[in-house]
Amino acid sequence: MPELLRTLLAFALVLGVLVFVHELGHYLAARWRGVHVDVFSIGFGRPLLRWHDRVGTEWRVCPVPLGGYVKPHGFEGPDEATPEQIAAWLPGRTFHDKPVLSRAIVIVAGPVFNFLLAIVLFAGLFMLAGRPEIHNVVGQVMPGSAAEVAGLKPDDVIVRIGDRAVSDVADIQARVAAEPGEHTELTVRRGNLTMTLPVTVGTVTDKAGGRTGQLGVMFTATVSKPMSPLAALVAAVEETWHLMVQTLTGLWQMLTGRHSAKDLGGPLRIAQMSGQVAHYGAASLVSFMALLSVNLGLINLFPIPVLDGGRLVFYGLEALLGRPVSRRVRDISFQAGFAVIAGLFLFSTFNDLSHFGLFRWVASLSG
Repeated sequence: MPELLRTLLAFALVLGVLVFVHELGHYLAARWRGVHVDVFSIGFGRPLLRWHDRVGTEWRVCPVPLGGYVKPHGFEGPDEATPEQIAAWLPGRTFHDKPVLSRAIVIVAGPVFNFLLAIVLFAGLFMLAGRPEIHNVVGQVMPGSAAEVAGLKPDDVIVRIGDRAVSDVADIQARVAAEPGEHTELTVRRGNLTMTLPVTVGTVTDKAGGRTGQLGVMFTATVSKPMSPLAALVAAVEETWHLMVQTLTGLWQMLTGRHSAKDLGGPLRIAQMSGQVAHYGAASLVSFMALLSVNLGLINLFPIPVLDGGRLVFYGLEALLGRPVSRRVRDISFQAGFAVIAGLFLFSTFNDLSHFGLFRWVASLSG
């Protein structure tokens, strides 16, 4: 299959599934809480396909595959609706007149379904193919690296960095990445011996000038035997939680300047990576989809107006104050939230184009 076609198909599959599951969470929660749903749309723009189900919801498939939405009946409140909209409301089936808890459940269900999707995907992989595991056992030492200078050897087990014990590879990577150029000690098990090796953490500088620590080792990886359904489910929950912590840690490092924001990717990078992982087979694509599902769930919970998390903040304030937040405050907040999201989209797209070398190519033409 041509690479471009594979990339486009993989991107449409990955994003389509993630968006559908997210919006399905909103849809099912709305039905559960007695709210009629007017529209369930996958994609944006003029519908390519549309139909109505037996309860009157209009389902749409639209050409711009960068998201989707569910429109609960009466989502706009009385202070926002037109007289025509108010006249068409179904008594007892509108979103705005439900208790704040019911509205919050409808909103939070989207991200929750993304986390559940990740758990289901991981559990299926672990049952069918086993769980990939990377151990804190050195598999290879890069020539000239900080690890080689310190005297690390293959089969060494890293158990401590400085005065802090490390439990797994992610712990080692996070600790090393945060300490470029630092003089510290590695405690390793070599056979039956435990020894301490002085080390100066190597430094990698990215194009933006950000510095990241590096040891220069590759760790050993294995794949467990296929798991039982219960063991796979437990492992899938652990893996999903681990990804959530890793994602939030990475974002915090970007916000605090410990990691370059140049690594923030957008839709173009996701499309490229979708095609790349699809090349390695279904298991890789499913793992990638689970990772993106976790990220989509977390991003939607950020307390930014226009995102699910921002609406949850308003509902929390309403529960505390005993009245909805004023329309003026909501309008200003949503405008600011839209500006933030638009800015992040443009910034991530700029990063993607820079990553692809577009600006270097343009500069070479102008030169």
